[in-house]
Amino acid sequence: MRFNFTHALGALLSFGVAGCVAADDAPVDVGLLGGALSVIKIEVEDQSWSISPGDRIEDNAQNVKLRANQSGDTFKFSTPIAAGRYSVVLRHARRNAYGQYALKANGSSVATFDAYTATTGDSWTTTTLGETSLSGNVEFTLQCTGRNAAASGYDLKIDYLELVPVDGGSSGTGGTGGSGGSGSAEDRCDVGVHNPSDPPASLNVAGNLGTHDPAILVQDGTFYIQQTGPRLPGKRSTNLIDWSGSPSAFGSTNPAWVAREVPGATDLWAPDLSYFGGKYHLYYSASTFGSQISCIGHATRDSMASGGWTDHGSVICSRRGDRYNAIDPNVIVDQAGTPWLVFGSFWDGIRAVQLDQSGARVGRDVHALASRGGGAIEAPFVVRRCGYYYLFVSFDKCCSGTDSTYNIRVGRSENVLGPYVDRNGTPMLNGGGTLVLQGNERWRGPGHNAVLFNGKSAYNVFHAYDASANGAPKLRVSELVWDGAGWPISGGP
Repeated sequence: MRFNFTHALGALLSFGVAGCVAADDAPVDVGLLGGALSVIKIEVEDQSWSISPGDRIEDNAQNVKLRANQSGDTFKFSTPIAAGRYSVVLRHARRNAYGQYALKANGSSVATFDAYTATTGDSWTTTTLGETSLSGNVEFTLQCTGRNAAASGYDLKIDYLELVPVDGGSSGTGGTGGSGGSGSAEDRCDVGVHNPSDPPASLNVAGNLGTHDPAILVQDGTFYIQQTGPRLPGKRSTNLIDWSGSPSAFGSTNPAWVAREVPGATDLWAPDLSYFGGKYHLYYSASTFGSQISCIGHATRDSMASGGWTDHGSVICSRRGDRYNAIDPNVIVDQAGTPWLVFGSFWDGIRAVQLDQSGARVGRDVHALASRGGGAIEAPFVVRRCGYYYLFVSFDKCCSGTDSTYNIRVGRSENVLGPYVDRNGTPMLNGGGTLVLQGNERWRGPGHNAVLFNGKSAYNVFHAYDASANGAPKLRVSELVWDGAGWPISGGP
């Protein structure tokens, strides 16, 4: 259980005196707080700050504006925090006068971020900066590190810091690894940064590589894959290179609901792995080739390392005449902590529905994200990076060995529900999608892309058809980076 409360010390903001403390900042027994770690929301206008000489702090409409005189200037405040590991979230404004800053806790770096955007007026955003362990009286420091070349000053406008306790286990899909972007809405501006002198490359994977539609997640240094096949076969690795087989998700038989709701379905397709709400989640497809009679199932477990999956039946189904086909699930948890199930194939394209923290569907709304007007688009995968949600999809023909023409496309949006546009500004609802990866002489039809974040690195994980092995589908893992304009570059195939 998680208890939410506001942790505000002091009702007044003190200006201009280094190290000052508000009179009503009463001592807090940190030990008493540690029994039930909570989301701690620190309203910055309620803190007592110290500043560098010549700088200013302004209380501005229930938020704070920090005005640095030069690069290197610092702004500090201290507050007691219950012992634990936290994800640090900052709500700040971005506009054309803002600079670049680093956040530190007790002198240890949490993250750097750029508060600049080429727009006028305040554009408020909530950014997850990173994770850090905190305990006792913590001094937070915001240090000006410079300014964007196009900006005109060093201002930063902030509303609050929020410290979210980090649950046990790694976040899933797209968090600390994972298929589907699920489990985390971190901004990750310092992850997968393009270095022209060290371009991304494809990993030289080995071992058990037979794969179609891989979903990937990391827990405690081990990478787990589930994939299309009888009862969803598995793989695991400790280094992303050497892969061995692991048990299928559902042992010897499919969940009983599959035969009732999708007659003729045998193999299960296109799974997704994620972590949210204190559980690991597996979503998967039950369908037959070319059919719109399809369902997405859902199962959970407490750990990827032990135990098994508990199935919860279908989450959403499609029938003849629907605008969508309910296959190819993927989960993204947005910045508000809301999980969304993104899915779809052909018909009228890619859709999304809201989930609750247990992984069940919320309401009846179905949101359209991308379409090719009935053409070949499927296998959605959404992740968040540096202010944008990125929607990866696969275009064209899969499942035809060396004749496959699958290719991976992407668009982005500041909102998890879109509108998503490609690099040229073409809406994905109108067929847009910037090419990320296509096949070569050996590796044909790369597709069904998943994105894995692990530390400061990012990877796209997908299958491609090996022309040197009669078109057998195999696992591919490639480094993934984002260029200076914020568009992904893959090292594949």
